[in-house]
Amino acid sequence: MIAHRRAPKSGHRVRLAFAAGALLLASVASGHAQEKSPLESITQDEIQKYCTSIADPARDQRYLLQKQDLEKLQADVDSRIAVLEARKVEYEDWLKRRNDFLVQAEAGLVEIYKKMKADAAAPQLEEVNVGLAAAILMKLPARQSSLILSEMDAGKAGAVASIMSSAADPTTSKDPS
Repeated sequence: MIAHRRAPKSGHRVRLAFAAGALLLASVASGHAQEKSPLESITQDEIQKYCTSIADPARDQRYLLQKQDLEKLQADVDSRIAVLEARKVEYEDWLKRRNDFLVQAEAGLVEIYKKMKADAAAPQLEEVNVGLAAAILMKLPARQSSLILSEMDAGKAGAVASIMSSAADPTTSKDPS
């Protein structure tokens, strides 16, 4: 992978210019240089011009790299959204099949309790969820529901009747259980 260097910021340019100047002075002052080195001929103006001339291309390169990074991130987000959309479709299909099954099962369950005698249905409805028992009893004929409720434990029958009455009341949405 190619390492990308960032272009120096304006404060760094000034430090770079001073460093170049200091290097130039140090080489001249040391007395070791018999010949003129290339650094000796560089002036502050030339250093400033160089730094100014590379600032725009460096900024453009930085923007290009940032744009490429953003495009990669966008592609990653798009692929994740595609996966989520596929899972959403799968979930909606599963939910539809589940709801269809529940409707069929509920209709079958109501038919089963419709054919049962009250003394046999009551103990079974006492064992299931109170909300489910209330839903089943609400779908049975009123005479059969009352016979089953009379066979149930008084506490359970009261809870089921309470749910049935709140389900019939359009002003309430609370579950009294």
